[in-house]
Amino acid sequence: MEASADTLLARLAALDPAAVAVAAGAFALVCLLYLVAATRRLRRERDDLARTMAEIAKRQAEMTGRMTSFTEVFGSRQGDFARMLAERIERGTAAQNESLSKLNARLAVIDAAQKNIGLLTQQVTSLEKVLANKQARGAWGQGRMEAIVRDGLPADAFAFQATLSSGARPDCLVRLPGDARGLVIDAKFPLESFASFRDAPSAEARARAAQRVRADVARHVQDIAGKYLIPGETQDVALMFVPAESLYADLQEHFGEVVERAHRARVVIVSPALLALAIQVVQALARDARVREEARVIQTEVARLVADVSRLDERVAKLDQHFRQAQDDVAGIRTSTEKIRRRGRRIEALDFDDGAGEGDLFERAG
Repeated sequence: MEASADTLLARLAALDPAAVAVAAGAFALVCLLYLVAATRRLRRERDDLARTMAEIAKRQAEMTGRMTSFTEVFGSRQGDFARMLAERIERGTAAQNESLSKLNARLAVIDAAQKNIGLLTQQVTSLEKVLANKQARGAWGQGRMEAIVRDGLPADAFAFQATLSSGARPDCLVRLPGDARGLVIDAKFPLESFASFRDAPSAEARARAAQRVRADVARHVQDIAGKYLIPGETQDVALMFVPAESLYADLQEHFGEVVERAHRARVVIVSPALLALAIQVVQALARDARVREEARVIQTEVARLVADVSRLDERVAKLDQHFRQAQDDVAGIRTSTEKIRRRGRRIEALDFDDGAGEGDLFERAG
C-alpha cells in the first residue's frame, strides 16, 4: 500500500504542474457539483422526512384520539359488561339454586318412593307368606271383602256369616233397600291353583295348572249357585270375590271362558275395585230409598196439613155464616127498634087536653 502511494506521488511529481492544476480545478469543480447535488438531495430528504414526521405526528394524534375514544367506550362497555356478567351470574346462581331445590325435592320424592318400595316389598313378602297357607289365604280374602263392605255400608245393611233357610252361611249378605232378598258375596276364591299357574316352571306344568284353575273355579261357581241362589230369599245373582286385582286380570286374560260360564250360572266374579263400585251402587240405592221414604213422610204430612187447612176453611165458612146471620138478626133488631122509636115519637106527639072525655081520647088515638 505504501509502495502504491509512493508510486502515485512519483507519477504526480512527474506530471506537468499546469496539467496538475487543471486536473485539481476540475476535481474541485466535480466535488463542488457533487456537494451541491448532495445538499439538494439532503434538503429534499429532510423535507420528505419532515413531511413524514408530520404525517406520523398527525396519525399519532389521530391514533391518540381513537385510543382515547376506545378507552372511554371500552370503559363504559366494561361497566356494561361487568353489570351484564353480574346479572348473568346472579341469574345463573338463582337458576342453580332453583335447580338444586328441585333436585332436593326430587331426591325427597325418590327417598319416599324407595321407602314405599321397601314397605311394598315387605307387604309382598307378607302376602307370599299368607298365600303359602290355605287358611291364611281364606282369612286374607275374607278380611279384604269385609273391609270394603264395612267402609261402604252402614252396619244394618249387611251381615257376615248370616244363616240362610237352607242352613248355608255365606261370607256376607247385603240387604238391599226395598227388597227382602239379600245379595250374597262369597270370598272363598280358589287361590292354590292360581299360585301353581303363576309359579309353573315349564309350559307343560303351566298348562296343567291352567286346567286345574278352570276346574277349581268352575266347581266353586257351581257351589255358590247351588247353595246361595235361593228363590225368594236371595237375589238372582251372587258375587264371587277375587282378593287381588292382578288375580282378576289373569282370570280375565287367560280364563275368559270360565268367566262366561260363571255369568251363565248367575255368579259375577268381582275384584276389590268392582266390589267397591257395587257397594257404592248399593249405598246410592239405600240413599235413594231413604230419600223416597222421607218424601213419602213429607207427602203424608203435607196431606195432613191440607186436611187441617180444609177443616179450618170449613169452620171459617161456618163462622162467616154465623156472622152473617148475626148481622141479619142485628139488622132486624135495629129495624124493630127503629119502628118502636118512631111509634114512641108519634105517641109522644099526641096532645091530651084536661077534661076531655074518653070518647074524644079514643077518637084522637084512632
